[in-house]
Amino acid sequence: MDDSRETQSVNAFVTGYPVRHSRSPLIHGYWLKQLDLAGSYRAHEVAVEDFAAFIASLKDGTGGFVGGNVTIPHKEAAFKLADRPDELSEELGASNTLWLEGGLLHATNTDGRGFTANLDERHPGWDRSDRAVILGAGGASRAVIQAVRDRGFKEIHVVNRTVERAQELADRFGERVHAHPMAALGETMRGAGLFINTTSLGMDGEAAPRIDFSPLARQAVVTDIVYVPLKTPLLAQAEEQGFATVDGLGMLLHQAVPGFEKWFGKRPAVDETLRALIIADMDKH
Repeated sequence: MDDSRETQSVNAFVTGYPVRHSRSPLIHGYWLKQLDLAGSYRAHEVAVEDFAAFIASLKDGTGGFVGGNVTIPHKEAAFKLADRPDELSEELGASNTLWLEGGLLHATNTDGRGFTANLDERHPGWDRSDRAVILGAGGASRAVIQAVRDRGFKEIHVVNRTVERAQELADRFGERVHAHPMAALGETMRGAGLFINTTSLGMDGEAAPRIDFSPLARQAVVTDIVYVPLKTPLLAQAEEQGFATVDGLGMLLHQAVPGFEKWFGKRPAVDETLRALIIADMDKH
């Protein structure tokens, strides 16, 4: 039998369409170097019509990867094509992390874990409240709603321009989740201990509406899953009004941890050096 140990470099990927903007290769490349591991992690752009063939090559080994990350627009397809999606993926109907194990393609979704790990790191105690308000009912809100519910919040109020979309999420995630139109934002915020923006408001320097955060509980935390810019207009407003804030960059960093551990066998750490590396890259673009 051939001894292939010298060529046992583990290769993983991030795929999407487009995927050029992804900072995942920078994150995983940092960890590979830090942990002195033989391996690679690279962006692999795949068009929608080619995605099923890409997954087939992953399953049969011809692609040369042990697994990888999946981003827009392939998350739902990744879930459907996986042999063993876990319970998180099942409820979300989407997967962002794939790995081969026992000859089968397994799938999970780490977005929610990234969200809670970021808050745990940057503002411990954020989960002491019973009431959360989530602005937005798009695809990005699903993992956040799931994570907040699973963390024990008793009331989760989803506020969206189209209330029907918010109601779909309430139906999906259970009786603790309630749907509201934008006009109800102030009322839903009354006494809430957590406010989360899952919309693209304020992304890349775009303007964002003025929000009065005063109905929130005095010790409330305001967070945004947008991380470009690092301090979004909504976070700046909340800060000006005296509320604690947590930026969205840590969600990106922490959601990458479980996949790296699956593929490369070591659990990496999200540290300030990595955070500074990504911020420096953001400043360049």
